[in-house]
Amino acid sequence: MECKYFGECGACIVYENGYESQLKDKVNLNKQRFSKFYTKDFYIAKSPNVHYRSRSEFKVWHVEDEIHFAMNHIDKKGVVLVDECPQVNIHISKLMPKLLKAIKEKQIGFKLFGADFLSSTNGEIVVSLLYHRKLDETWTPQATEISNELGIYIIGRSRKQKVIIGQDFITETLSIEEQTYKSKHIENSFTQPNARVNEKMIAWSLKNLQDIGGDLLELYCGAGNFTIPFAKMFNKVLATEISKSSINAAKSNMVLNDVHNIEFVRMSVEEFVEALDGVREFRRMKDIDIDSYSINTIFVDPPRSGMDEASCNFTSRYENILYISCNPETLSRDLDILCLTHKVVDMAIFDQFPYTHHVEMGVKLVKKD
Repeated sequence: MECKYFGECGACIVYENGYESQLKDKVNLNKQRFSKFYTKDFYIAKSPNVHYRSRSEFKVWHVEDEIHFAMNHIDKKGVVLVDECPQVNIHISKLMPKLLKAIKEKQIGFKLFGADFLSSTNGEIVVSLLYHRKLDETWTPQATEISNELGIYIIGRSRKQKVIIGQDFITETLSIEEQTYKSKHIENSFTQPNARVNEKMIAWSLKNLQDIGGDLLELYCGAGNFTIPFAKMFNKVLATEISKSSINAAKSNMVLNDVHNIEFVRMSVEEFVEALDGVREFRRMKDIDIDSYSINTIFVDPPRSGMDEASCNFTSRYENILYISCNPETLSRDLDILCLTHKVVDMAIFDQFPYTHHVEMGVKLVKKD
C-alpha cells in the first residue's frame, strides 16, 4: 500500500519495508510469545494490501470555509488533514470526496466534527455524521437529498439525538467454503472491520470444528458472525452475549440465513455460569432447556481484556475449546490457565489490521488425557 500520509497519520504506524515486512514481524513476535504453548506451524491469514477496511472513523476538521477529513497525528499532537485513505474499502474511498462536497453544498457542515463509515463489500454504505449541535428541522431534508444523490444511508447524531435517513444498517455477504452467509451490520455496533480476513477466520474455525459433533456453547457471540456458520457443524448451539442490540441482530441474522438450531440468550458470562450451576435463576433462561444440551465444545471470542480466571476455569470444563483473541497479551495470560487442563493443537494469526501492531489470534485446545 502506498500512502502519502505515512509517517504523519496515526492510523498506520508500521509501514517501513512494506506489507510483507510488517506481517513477518508480527508472525515472528507471536511465534516467540506462544512458543511455550505451541511450536508447530501457524496458519497465517494475510490481509489485502489495500482497501481492506469496511468500517472507518474520521474527524471532520474546519479550516475557514472549508471542511476536511482528519486523523490524529502519529505523535498524538494535533491532526493530519487527509483527502484520501487507502485503508478503507474502495466504496468508502470513492464516496469520501463526494460526501464532503455534498455536505458543503447542502450547508449541513455547521458544528460537524466526525464522520463514521460502515460499508458492505458490495457497496452498501451507512454514514454517521456527528455534531456538536442539535439537529433542527432543516437538517433532515438536506441530508435526505444527499442520501438520494449518493445512494447511501445517513445517520445524524448529536447529544441524545439520532436521526435516521433510510436505515441504520447494511447487509454484508461473506463467502466461506463455497457457501454464502448474510449478516446485518448495525451502525455504531461492533462488526469485523476486515471482511476478507474475517472470511479466513471463520473458515479456519470451521476446519477446527470438523467431526466433533454434539452441541456447542458460545460466549461473547456478538451478532452471530461465527455462530451462524458454526450451526451447521453441531446439533444445537447455545450462544450468549451481553449487548441487547447485538443479540437482536444475531436473531435477525439467524432468520436471514434460514438457520434454526441456535438459541441466543442475553447474559454476561458471569450470569450464565451462575445460571448453569444453579446459583441463580434468570427469567431470560426460562425457555431454555439446558438439560437437553450435550455440550462438549465451547467457542469464545472475548473483548481485548480477555477472560477472567473464573471464566477460564469455566471454559476448561469442556473437551474442546476454540478461542479467537484480538489481544495476544491477554490470550497468553489466559492460556496459562487453560493449558493446565488442555493442550494447544492448532494456532493461527489473522492480520485484521495491517500496518499496525495489532493482530488477531486463533487457538484450538483439547483436554489432556
